[in-house]
Amino acid sequence: MGYNRPVVRMPPVASLAAALGLVAVLGCRGPGAAPTATLDRYAAALRKQNYDAAYELMSSTFRSQVSKDEFVRMMRDNPREVSDTAARLAGKRSKVEVTAELTYGLGDTLALVHERGEWRIAENPLAFYDQSTPRDALRSFLRAYRLERFDVMLRFVPKEYAQLMSVDKMKAQFAGERKDEMAQLMNILEANVDEPIDEQGNEARLRYGAGFEVKFVRQDGRWRLRDLD
Repeated sequence: MGYNRPVVRMPPVASLAAALGLVAVLGCRGPGAAPTATLDRYAAALRKQNYDAAYELMSSTFRSQVSKDEFVRMMRDNPREVSDTAARLAGKRSKVEVTAELTYGLGDTLALVHERGEWRIAENPLAFYDQSTPRDALRSFLRAYRLERFDVMLRFVPKEYAQLMSVDKMKAQFAGERKDEMAQLMNILEANVDEPIDEQGNEARLRYGAGFEVKFVRQDGRWRLRDLD
């Protein structure tokens, strides 16, 4: 969908993809326990090739996704990496920072850090309309649409379309006669916001459904939406 020729198609909602992360529990007895103690135990288990003990130090989320047999096999298949990890963990460490991350909304995240016995927000929660990555740009565009911030939506228009658009034109396109059609398209995009993105230089594509895609372009260091379907 270009900004002057909206077209809406109806692809099926994309299936969800699971991402796997290897995360050791930093402090098995709660935020008050020293994270370094867990790291020391983990390093010792790796050095002794006691992979059962190392597995028990992994988070419950990790263990629900990776069986002990898979974990042990991965460790045994990569002895040099295991040895290097153990050596690095045993080396001198600077202060360990315990963090947490909340996922909410359209896949937005908010980082927290544990300081002096309390959890505090570690980043700017007011960065509502980030354009630093293609996915951030798409989420921000969708947020601006949901909040009817047509002025903000203009930030995501590529330069070649900028002179053709205004706040009133943006409002007419997304909240005018084709309001229901555009709402349908936005719902589809929101359902597919976590699909893989192919980024090549200053251009990117998010493919979804049967041959549909969102096209992005980076201009002046910010990602913008060139085409929505």
